[in-house]
Amino acid sequence: MPRGRTTFNKRQKEQARQQAQRDKAERKNQRKQEKPEGEVGEVDEMREMRELAEAQAALFNIGTEE
Repeated sequence: MPRGRTTFNKRQKEQARQQAQRDKAERKNQRKQEKPEGEVGEVDEMREMRELAEAQAALFNIGTEE
């Protein structure tokens, strides 16, 4: 028995909905994986900035008692 046009449309719509749901879950998982890396990067960036500030202070003899 052949399927009617409305059944085909409903099936296509449901498949599109399921695919969108899978895509959304995949993007969410990617963001979760990237988030810890970003936090570590921020800590590394702060440490690097602090080291550069210390080096610059040493160049200008700031913070040394004479």
